[in-house]
Amino acid sequence: MTSTISNLVLVKDKDAYAADENIKINVKFSLTGDLRNQFNEKNWTEAYVKNDNQFKLKYGIKLVTGGIRKHSPGKEIDTYRKASIFWTRNPKLVNPMKEKRIWVQVAKNFEPFIRLTEEEVQQELFDFDEEIMLSTSELGKGVHKISADVSASWHSHTWIEGDDEKTHSKEIEININ
Repeated sequence: MTSTISNLVLVKDKDAYAADENIKINVKFSLTGDLRNQFNEKNWTEAYVKNDNQFKLKYGIKLVTGGIRKHSPGKEIDTYRKASIFWTRNPKLVNPMKEKRIWVQVAKNFEPFIRLTEEEVQQELFDFDEEIMLSTSELGKGVHKISADVSASWHSHTWIEGDDEKTHSKEIEININ
């Protein structure tokens, strides 16, 4: 099994816009497969012992509109998420079920998150919901079909091989009056 970008959807806040409004589109997707499955407590503990304690996931989102002459409205997202694996004895972080000392801090847009379970860490790192704002003036009046190009890449680590994934979403329609 390999890693893939899945559940890619574009969510618009409404169907029709006035000529002077801003359009808000949320691009939602997940990374599934080996990458997500292998980023677990057993593997991140082993990685910490081998001094492999940083994981950087680079991703990009670009809206695309138009038929033959495509163009990219809105600001393209080109950023990353980072997971830092660390050791602590902090009693506030101890899982009541067992003694746990190796933790993961996920940084999303430079904001750190520490979650208590494997599933929560995986959700924080591999589930995306990015908001893109664009002006109706970028598109003009009429009905427009918009889709998104999404990419993700990472380097090799003790628990996973490096890879890059790309995919394209289904189109949504936006009407500008």
